[in-house]
Amino acid sequence: MARRRGIMSNRLKEEIAKELGFYDVVEREGWGGIKSRDAGNLVKRAIEMAQEGLAQQQANQNNQNK
Repeated sequence: MARRRGIMSNRLKEEIAKELGFYDVVEREGWGGIKSRDAGNLVKRAIEMAQEGLAQQQANQNNQNK
């Protein structure tokens, strides 16, 4: 089965892993060494960041249209 190219950059994943406190595992064992709960939390945080960015972008557009 072919692997899909990731949507998130490695830099973003590393930043979030540091924020969530499991980057040390990534350094030691690679991404395959993290717990599924940590992987889920990483995705959840990435989604939250994207939503925050979209909300900010919409707020900026609304302010420009006034």
